[in-house]
Amino acid sequence: MSRKRDFRRISRGLRFRLTISYALLFTLLLTGVALTFRVRLAIALDNQIQEELKDDWAAMKGYMRIEPVSEFGNRICSAWYYDEQDPDETTIVLDTRKIYLVTDQNGNPIPDSVTHEPAISTAYQDIGIDKPEDIRKRVRDAMASSKPKIYWDERRTSKGEPVKVRGGVVYSEPHQGQRAPYYVAIGTSYSDNERTLRDYTWIFVGVIPGALLLGSLLGYFMAGRALTPVRAVAQAAQAISGTNLSMRIPSRDAGDELDYLILTFNRMIERLQESFEQMRQFSADVSHELRTPITAIRGQLEVALFTAETTDQYREAMFNALTDIDRLSQIVRALLLLSQAESGQLVLQKARLNLCEVVDDLVEQFQIPAEAAGVSLTAELPAECVAEVDRVQIERMITNLLSNALKFTPEGGEVKVSLRMEEDEIQLAVKDTGRGIPTEYLPHIFDRFYRVPGKGTAPGPEQGLGLGLSFVLWIAKAHEGRVEVASTLGKGTCFTIHLPHHPAGDGAEV
Repeated sequence: MSRKRDFRRISRGLRFRLTISYALLFTLLLTGVALTFRVRLAIALDNQIQEELKDDWAAMKGYMRIEPVSEFGNRICSAWYYDEQDPDETTIVLDTRKIYLVTDQNGNPIPDSVTHEPAISTAYQDIGIDKPEDIRKRVRDAMASSKPKIYWDERRTSKGEPVKVRGGVVYSEPHQGQRAPYYVAIGTSYSDNERTLRDYTWIFVGVIPGALLLGSLLGYFMAGRALTPVRAVAQAAQAISGTNLSMRIPSRDAGDELDYLILTFNRMIERLQESFEQMRQFSADVSHELRTPITAIRGQLEVALFTAETTDQYREAMFNALTDIDRLSQIVRALLLLSQAESGQLVLQKARLNLCEVVDDLVEQFQIPAEAAGVSLTAELPAECVAEVDRVQIERMITNLLSNALKFTPEGGEVKVSLRMEEDEIQLAVKDTGRGIPTEYLPHIFDRFYRVPGKGTAPGPEQGLGLGLSFVLWIAKAHEGRVEVASTLGKGTCFTIHLPHHPAGDGAEV
């Protein structure tokens, strides 16, 4: 059973399947090449035999005459004229006469002037004499055609030797003013060609299995080499866990599909790391920020339980506890909303808006708290500035910036909101004349619950939750924008939001 399971495991492996694919492809390739060459070899050998018969046919027409012979009472005979002393001519004629047949138009063999026998060789009789009706038909077809007709046939001797036969019509010498048609056929053996083709076939039958086995072994080895980087990636992936998500699989710098897989995998790990960091950050933020109000609530209730004596003391303790509970609820709601936003669960509902009207409405709403704080709040807006944004989130972003500006600007100061439309972006700036932010604290102001140390940062409801600028940064990034901060101690701070520019068009919400 274990061997069976091992075989199943191996057979299902990618290396085994790649090897099988290589073997099948190699088999098809070798078989296709072998068949192609065999067909071409067979055609070449057949053409060779046809050329030989073509030369024999030309020799036959050059040395043989069909004419009356006096020795046969002026009967029509096949007479061969050649120099018997010339070995070349003698060889040509003898080769041509090995397999030959000469008949009249009715299929009857005519006499041979040399052998005084019918003009049909013993070898031709062995392969079978043509039927008279077939000869008559061929003679009629040849006489009806304006071009000489050639008839090819393949036969075998009694011993199984293959013979190629060429037949055609030849006209006799003029006799009594007429030339009669006669049927002539000559043949030649092509057993050597058949043997060559058979040997070629057996060679390939013997070579293909060996080549297939060698190719399979080579394919198995190459598949293993090709999958080595994949196994390395798998081992590296196994080493990555929740405690070491900072690990990355090194690229091979080959620019191939495996490098693309590694890049994709590393990006996935980055996203997982960000998610884990968000979860850890959320847990840390909750435990840190909820500890203070919970401790305060517990303290208020313990004071009321152990020291309060009058109704007013109980009411004061309960009021303080409710205040801390309300602050606790605000923290939880803000954290959940920010966590949903950063994890992608909060989807923007974008629409084309005129930002000028949105900013103008918010500045109008903040006029009362600005007057109460003795701060001048103004806006510098163009006639129209259209952008495709989420109205709720944009209003939250501007509200957080205005709240911070008014909170940290002393009496007699000024807060100014400006909106500018550049060629490829929209710039929303909130500038105040407050106390400013020290340079060393600027990199941290967008962190959750971060408050710049110094005067005015004592705990209290008026100091906020420390989440406003975190929302500002997320909202800007969610709109494919960015946030810039410029601050000078004692002179003020300017937050500038850069958003993509969308030209105003029909259907802009106002």
